[in-house]
Amino acid sequence: QVQLVESGGGLVQAGGSLRLSCAASGLVFSINSMGWYRQAPGKQRDLVADITSGGSTNYADSVKGRFTISRDNAKNTVYLQMNSLKPEDTAVYYCNANGVISGYARTYWGKGTLVTVSS
Repeated sequence: QVQLVESGGGLVQAGGSLRLSCAASGLVFSINSMGWYRQAPGKQRDLVADITSGGSTNYADSVKGRFTISRDNAKNTVYLQMNSLKPEDTAVYYCNANGVISGYARTYWGKGTLVTVSS
């Protein structure tokens, strides 16, 4: 199993910045990609950004140019640098990891961290 622990959420004014971190522990060797999803009240959970073990990244259109995902494989940690935040970025942000154990695909989730952007 893999455990994911997020940190770095909080309250920020529009235009400000936050950096989220997600530390993985457990069977980290099995992890291929890691990423961030978010879920606003009353809405579905959507992909924000993800990154493969090789460093390839993918972003939602709504955050391109404002958010940057990065990964420190030595620390088993993924980061999300969020700049130029907007009120519509307000959501619970969840860390995600995908891997393969014994030939079976596995998906793991953190408990989430709340990001609130005030106007």
